[in-house]
Amino acid sequence: MALAILTLAVLALTVHTLVNARLLRRPGAGTRRHRVAVLLPLRDEAHRVEPCLRALLALRGEPRLLILDDGSTDGTADLVRSVLAPAGDRVTLLTGRPLPPGWLGKPHACHQLAEAEAGADVLVFIDADVVLREDALDAATAVLDDAEADLLSPYPRITAGSLGERLVQPLLQWSWLTFLPLRAMERSPRPSLAAAGGQFLLVRRAAYDRAGGHAAVRDRILEDIELARAVKRTGGRIALADGSDLATCRMYTSWHDLKDGYSKSLWASFGSPVGAAAVVALLLALYVVLPLTGTWWGLAGYLLGVAGRVASARTTGGRAWPDALAHPVSVLLFAWLVARSFRRRGRVTWKGRPTWRP
Repeated sequence: MALAILTLAVLALTVHTLVNARLLRRPGAGTRRHRVAVLLPLRDEAHRVEPCLRALLALRGEPRLLILDDGSTDGTADLVRSVLAPAGDRVTLLTGRPLPPGWLGKPHACHQLAEAEAGADVLVFIDADVVLREDALDAATAVLDDAEADLLSPYPRITAGSLGERLVQPLLQWSWLTFLPLRAMERSPRPSLAAAGGQFLLVRRAAYDRAGGHAAVRDRILEDIELARAVKRTGGRIALADGSDLATCRMYTSWHDLKDGYSKSLWASFGSPVGAAAVVALLLALYVVLPLTGTWWGLAGYLLGVAGRVASARTTGGRAWPDALAHPVSVLLFAWLVARSFRRRGRVTWKGRPTWRP
């Protein structure tokens, strides 16, 4: 009886993934109706930011580009100047101020960028590992308007090279497609029902200011999700979209970087260690223990889990085969990363800075 219940739970979650895959907003052709500024915070990104910069240079409509060098020691600022010299006056390169007490680095860098931009009515925050298509801003702002949203996250296509990346990274899109009711999230005013991705994020300037901007999330390691919650708290609407045709992103290029990257922030995805333990226990029961029972119920649960991963990959531009077949291994690795993140909370630094303000 217990195995049947677990299998039915996996079935329900996979059906929910398929429903969300149909409901997920997708950009089409768009004509920009807004004054847009692209804001890019950088800290020691010289080794990977050039493709991002060249894509910014090619953006249709030649939007304003504001880039902040946040204390880099690897020549990032010089690279920005050399690559973006043809853009002339529409590029502003800022030098970041020292980190004040009570702030984490990413929110402070984004705060300075927004503070320096006064003319745009839509702010577009991107990360150094994101490469935008030339019409990405036109298409994304059209989705922002169609959804009547104040904040939009068009999730880029996450590319993965190493085995560790291919096992873990697809869980990003799979998790919210499987567990988050997308239309309910858009309609609900509850801040707890929110998701966002800081790799590529659009927010209306009026809503950003009303929510307090990044100053309101100054000490949050997951500043993107917390900003979405702040927008909701002040009466705004948020939405997610499939941005896999508009942007690509390779967050990490090795298992070492991926492991450390998740360790610095994964703990913040849960309300408490107890909540994290409950979520991880449920995932392990459904996607690891059930398939290992060696029963027909277990086989059905495994195949349903694989089907959910395939649906997620095809919806968001990811790689479905053979990666989805290793879904139980992916969930096991995720459980280990969650445990490692809580164990190392407060002891992890990122680019020479703390990642937690107790």
